[in-house]
Amino acid sequence: MCELMAVDLKARGYHVTTSNSFADTLRRLESGDLAPEVLVSDLNLGDGSALDLVARLKQLNPNLPVIVITAFGSIESAVKAIRAGAYDFITKPFDFDVLALTLERALQHRELSLELERLRGKVAASERFGELVGQSPSMQRLFSLIARVAESEATILITGESGTGKELVARALHQRSRRSTGPFVALNCGALPEQLLESELFGHVKGAFTDARTDRAGVFRQANGGTLFLDEVGELPLALQPKLLRALQEKKVRPVGADAEVPFDARIISATNVDLEDSLKARRFREDLYYRLNVVRLALPPLRERGTDVLLLAREMLTQLGPVASHPVNQIAEEVSRRFMSYPWPGNVRELRNCIEHAMAIAPGDTITMADLPDRLRDVVAKSGSRQQTPSGAELVTLEAVELRHIREVLEAVGGNKRKAAQILGVDRTT
Repeated sequence: MCELMAVDLKARGYHVTTSNSFADTLRRLESGDLAPEVLVSDLNLGDGSALDLVARLKQLNPNLPVIVITAFGSIESAVKAIRAGAYDFITKPFDFDVLALTLERALQHRELSLELERLRGKVAASERFGELVGQSPSMQRLFSLIARVAESEATILITGESGTGKELVARALHQRSRRSTGPFVALNCGALPEQLLESELFGHVKGAFTDARTDRAGVFRQANGGTLFLDEVGELPLALQPKLLRALQEKKVRPVGADAEVPFDARIISATNVDLEDSLKARRFREDLYYRLNVVRLALPPLRERGTDVLLLAREMLTQLGPVASHPVNQIAEEVSRRFMSYPWPGNVRELRNCIEHAMAIAPGDTITMADLPDRLRDVVAKSGSRQQTPSGAELVTLEAVELRHIREVLEAVGGNKRKAAQILGVDRTT
């Protein structure tokens, strides 16, 4: 039978390899010696069954279609093969034209499966940048800008509300830069009193003040060869701003109590959740320092303006927190998804994570319900105009459904022009 099939299929242009043994076939497939695009197998192989072969192949190569040949009257066995993962079956006696047609469909199925897998990987990759996750147009534009400026040495200012993920942006910039093998040092400028902050920034020498028992390198020198991230730079005291400006200009720092300056080599990224332009007008922030820090500006959008990213982030957090949860929680109820979409999230991504942690801690089952949410989310009534309104109903229960509706609306708005719709959505036309 193998020889007959091989002769016919080779005449049709196929490259055919045959085997009469279950053990030999499995050995060759596992070793990589045999790598077919389609496999045709009799149900009974003498030393094994096609059912066992299909089950093993689903682990080895899930995209390999298997066609099972079975005797007439053994439909029950054929159905078992399909359930085990076979692509199709044909019954004996069969016409070679039928076999060739089944093979052609199997090859098309394989190509579609591989293309779908490729597209899924492409879409998944487009949803994240380092530890950042998002598929909204605003986040996709941010990812593109980060990729363009990451390898430069330009000083970068990251702006955005508290909890939007400014430090994650700074880390993404560091990881994509030529300094990625160096240290990433972060300092919150609003968390320390002025004297201690000066020491943390520039370092000090032994005896500079009462508790200075040894020399200490500040964060500028700790970040040598890497990146220094100055968080909440808008909270920097006025008295320290000229010293920071000089350090940025000269690439040198003077430790507290020292007589000489010490050079450093670090890229500076700063962030703020306050409007520095307002601080300039109120004379709380120096204009010359502002322009030194704000060479390239990256603005992080608040969560309420990121559309369905809130659902994407929520599912990402379920995955991240799953290993440390007391029991598996991996689903979000429909009404919770709707509430997440309508809630304004004043605390942004940080508040969302707090909400997910709270819900996972008290959820009795594997699904987060309204009863598991913090009071502020459970009792809130979404205010009209607080965010872009979204339609209520079942179409908002899943991220996929919300995406589908939005894509349809964009396509309708541009008269079915796929290229223009793809540009608006920030995806490739093929996607």
